[in-house]
Amino acid sequence: MTDHLAAVMAMLGPAENRYADPAAWERLHAELGFRLPSDFRTLVDAYAPVHLNSHLYLHHPATERWNLGRWIQDSVLAWSEVDWEGLSADEDPRLLCGLEELSFGTRDGLWPLAGTDRGEEVFLVDACGPAPWLLIGYEDGGWARYDMSFAEWLHRYLIGEDMAGPNSSAFYPGPVRLCRLPMTAGERPVPWSGPDRGM
Repeated sequence: MTDHLAAVMAMLGPAENRYADPAAWERLHAELGFRLPSDFRTLVDAYAPVHLNSHLYLHHPATERWNLGRWIQDSVLAWSEVDWEGLSADEDPRLLCGLEELSFGTRDGLWPLAGTDRGEEVFLVDACGPAPWLLIGYEDGGWARYDMSFAEWLHRYLIGEDMAGPNSSAFYPGPVRLCRLPMTAGERPVPWSGPDRGM
């Protein structure tokens, strides 16, 4: 069985842990009312704030810019304003979730974890249940369900599988491209690459 967390970290390279701060996670968990999955926290601490392969953004709870808690709150507010009535079956995430009502930022609702510049957003579902899973909303209004951990989803995303619905692969051969996001207005993004992965 694949250790997806180890596989992702092998592709991204040594953990930097520039902003790792247990107190920041505790504050965020107190605000959310539950603990985010440990594999997600490990990856965020190791690399975020970061832009992966020119598409996927990961925020961090301990930074002022690219702050995970603020981004979650803003995303929850935006998604909570969507009118879910009258949608087609492909556009209605309630069918994939098996829910009569859809909520964002509630104990049994959807929690945004990450997003891309292609209009995809990764949501944690059943955050307080025994095995949370992911729901991906994508630009044309469709949704895809993935019953797996964030680390498994990210591993499969980076190796080029369709992880945001049909025909959504964002595979780039060679090392994974990472870009450290600027922390001040005067800073520039700092690109670097993970180790060779034979792809």
